[in-house]
Amino acid sequence: MTRPEFRQRTFNFGIRCIRLAESLPNTSVAQIIARQLIRAATSVGANYRAALRSRSRADFVSKMRIVEEECDEAVYWIEVLLELGLIQEKRTKELLQGANEILAITVSSIKTARKGKEI
Repeated sequence: MTRPEFRQRTFNFGIRCIRLAESLPNTSVAQIIARQLIRAATSVGANYRAALRSRSRADFVSKMRIVEEECDEAVYWIEVLLELGLIQEKRTKELLQGANEILAITVSSIKTARKGKEI
């Protein structure tokens, strides 16, 4: 996957999570979780963009670690929504699969960068 493709993928993940959050019921709990989900999911793409502009390998790794953490947090909030019955599993299956793929690519990029190979 190329950098522009992954950049678009992380952007789309944020958009899909925003749309999911907008569909949640208007209860205080759902809205609090929605804000957390939106914050984490949109941070994935924003921090990947920052990583692409990193000034050093260490800076790249640092920013990619944030991508990893925020993507994992977004998965957490989706799982909370599922557990609370606020969304149905069929609505999140592809979203969670995409998140796990983003995590796998991110972890692989971090490992490659740490080994000193071209990023």
